[in-house]
Amino acid sequence: MVDTLIVGAGTAGCLLAARLSADPDHVVRLVEAGQVWGSADSIPREVLRADLMPIGPESPWVWRYRALLAAGGVVPDTVTELVRGRLLGGSGAINGGYFVRAPAGDFASWSEELRGDPSRGDWSFDSVLPAYRDIERDHDFGSAPGHGATGPIPVRRVTDPAPVAVEFTSAAAEAGFAEIADLNAVPGAPVGFGPVPCNVEAGSRIGTATAYLLPALARPNLSVSGGILVTRIRFHGTRAVGVDYRAGELSGTIEADRVVVCAGAVESAALLLRSGIGTPAQLRELGIPVISEAPTGAWFSDHPEIGVEYGLDIGPARPGVPLEYVLTLDDIEIRPYSIPFTPEPGIHRLGVALMRPHSSGVLRLRGADPQHPPVLEHRYLSEEYDRAALSAAVDLAGDVLARIPGARISSIPHGGADSAWLRANLGTSQHLSGTCRMGVDADERAVVDPRFRVRGVSGLSVVDLSVAPVPLSRGPQATVMMIAERAAGYLTS
Repeated sequence: MVDTLIVGAGTAGCLLAARLSADPDHVVRLVEAGQVWGSADSIPREVLRADLMPIGPESPWVWRYRALLAAGGVVPDTVTELVRGRLLGGSGAINGGYFVRAPAGDFASWSEELRGDPSRGDWSFDSVLPAYRDIERDHDFGSAPGHGATGPIPVRRVTDPAPVAVEFTSAAAEAGFAEIADLNAVPGAPVGFGPVPCNVEAGSRIGTATAYLLPALARPNLSVSGGILVTRIRFHGTRAVGVDYRAGELSGTIEADRVVVCAGAVESAALLLRSGIGTPAQLRELGIPVISEAPTGAWFSDHPEIGVEYGLDIGPARPGVPLEYVLTLDDIEIRPYSIPFTPEPGIHRLGVALMRPHSSGVLRLRGADPQHPPVLEHRYLSEEYDRAALSAAVDLAGDVLARIPGARISSIPHGGADSAWLRANLGTSQHLSGTCRMGVDADERAVVDPRFRVRGVSGLSVVDLSVAPVPLSRGPQATVMMIAERAAGYLTS
C-alpha cells in the first residue's frame, strides 16, 4: 500500500518525494504524465543545457495551452500559447535557470491573507527564510547572512556577461540606478540592477529532479513512473483514497493513504475540477459529480510582460543563460534578454514585466476529459493600475535603451505607450500561480488551508505554485522549492 502518492514530478513533486521517502517506513510513489529518466546520464543533453529552452513546436516535453491574455475593445483579442514542462523536473527542467527569491514584502502580503486562522502557521519572510537557505548552495554569497552554502541546488551569477547585458547595465547606471551585487541579499534592495542568480552548474540546469530525486531513487520505499496521466482523484465519501490514470491504451487505479497533487498551477487545478472539487453548477454542466464546493481556478495571477524590440549591432549571440541581468523597480522587472527572439541579425528584446498586477485571471474546464485543455483567461490590462504601471515602465525602458550607443528603438511610440500599443505588444512571463489559492476559512477564494490541505475533503493536499495567495514579485522557481520544503515539514509532522 502506498502511504503518499504524489501526482506530478515537477519542481515541487521531485523535492517532496525525496524528502518524504527519507523515512524508510514511509512508502512514496511519484507519477508523472511525461517522460522520466533513472539517472542524470540518461537525460537528453538538450534538456540539461542551460543555454537552451527546449520548448519549440517539436518539443515532446511540454504541455501546451491556448491562453486569452486580454479581450474586448477595438484591438483584437490577445492570444498566446502557454507551455509547461511535461517531463521529469517539470517546468524547472526547461526554463531559463532564473533563481531569485520572492522578497520580504511578498510574504508580508501572504501572511496578511492568512490572518484570523489560528492553525495558519507562519508565512512571514523570517519563517520561510530557513527553507530558502536549506535549498541553496550559493557559490558567490554562501557565507553571507541569510544564505546557504551546503544545499542541493547550486546558485551562481554570471562573471562574463554577454555584450548586450554589458551595454544595458552601463546604460542603467548612467540613468542613475545602483548595482545590486546579490538580488537574493537579506534584506534586499527594491530598486537597482544586478546579475541574476541561476541554478546552473557546468552549463547544465540543476533542478530538483537531478539534485533531490535522482540521488534518492535507490530507496526501496520510493518508486517513480512516467507516462501516467492521472484522470481523476478517487474518493470514499470525502476522503481521497487514490487516483485513476491512463498509460497509453491502458487504464488503472492507484490506491494510497494520501494524495498530494504537484502538477503545477494549470494541471493541479484541472485535476481537482475533474475530480469534483469546484463550483457545483459548472461541474454539473460537464457531468462531473460534485465532491466538495470550492473556488478552484476562480483566481490566478501571472506576470504580464511587454516585449520591446530594439536594434543593436553587437555581434552574434553566444551560449549562456537567457537572462543574465535584470533591472528591478519594486513591482517592475526590466529584462535585457541575452538570447535572440527573431532570426533577424542585430534585433534584441527587452522584457518589461509587471510583477504585482492588480488584474487576475480565471481557469475553467472545457470538458471532463483530460485530453481537453482547460480554458485560461488572464484578463491582463483590465485594471487601470496595470495599464498605467506598464506604460510608465515602457517609457523608462525606452529611456535606458536610448542611453546605449547605436541602439535603434523605433518600436516605442512617441508620446507614451497607450492601451492599444500595450495590447499589441502584450505577452506573459508564464509564471501562472494561485489557481488553488491558500487561505483561511473565511476567504471565499481559498481552495487549500495554510498547511496545503484541500478544504472540504481529507487525505488530499496541493503543493506547488497554484497555492500562492498573492502575486510574487520575482520569478517563481526558488519559491516553488521553498513551498515544497515547507510542505514536507507539515506532511511529516
